[in-house]
Amino acid sequence: MEETKGDPKKILIVDDNQDSRELVVKILKSKGYQMIEATDGEEALEKAVSERPDLILMDISIPKIDGFEVTRRLKSQEEFKDLPIVALTAHAMRGDREKALEAGCEGYISKPINVRELPERIRSYLRGKWESVLGEEED
Repeated sequence: MEETKGDPKKILIVDDNQDSRELVVKILKSKGYQMIEATDGEEALEKAVSERPDLILMDISIPKIDGFEVTRRLKSQEEFKDLPIVALTAHAMRGDREKALEAGCEGYISKPINVRELPERIRSYLRGKWESVLGEEED
């Protein structure tokens, strides 16, 4: 659990699919991260403000307010402009990565997630290695 020297990093997972959310929570909790969950856009905005996460994993297709708009709203606020937000989505069509990055996401992870790769990608994002630097994949 090398990630948690000092206080554990807090990650907000925003996903309306319970199975998806539980898988990510299980993987990242086992690596020592503190996990917060939200199931729709409104809840995501509330939890971001109340919990101040170190990173947000944002599903794009969520109820009430979609992940693109939640990301835009957070990034428009001074206190969230440097918060890494990573799109975590089944939207894997051509152009979806670009749409996520244009909305303000620092990264993009497509579903189904690679469970072995996820903790290292999260570590990279927390260290500030974002998509423009990270590229498509990093070994």
